[in-house]
Amino acid sequence: MSRTKPSRMEAACSLLAESERRFLLYQLAEHGTAHLEGLVTQIAAWKLDVPPAQIDADRRQETYIAMAHNHLPRLADYDIIEYDLRSGDIVLAEGFDDVRPLLEQFRQTEADPELRELPSLSPSTRNSP
Repeated sequence: MSRTKPSRMEAACSLLAESERRFLLYQLAEHGTAHLEGLVTQIAAWKLDVPPAQIDADRRQETYIAMAHNHLPRLADYDIIEYDLRSGDIVLAEGFDDVRPLLEQFRQTEADPELRELPSLSPSTRNSP
């Protein structure tokens, strides 16, 4: 059995643990490129599980700030995306292929209503021994 470097695997899991990053990468995987302004409303709607029309200006601004100051730089640090805040353009980078299989697993899970409804794996929901 081959071993993957733990640090790269752990980084991929950590990066994809944030729904905003996954939703951005789903869009990029499908379309190859994206524009930040065009994605902000959609990402907020996905995260809140509401129609995009229900996203107000405050939520859009909050999502934009989180993307610009947190999510985009983290993904770029691992060479998963490249972006230009001035233009708003976002594209996939070479490192995306490293996380693509894991991203697809997340996508399948999030697309399946039965799996989405399972209880959280957080310690507070586990039974004590």
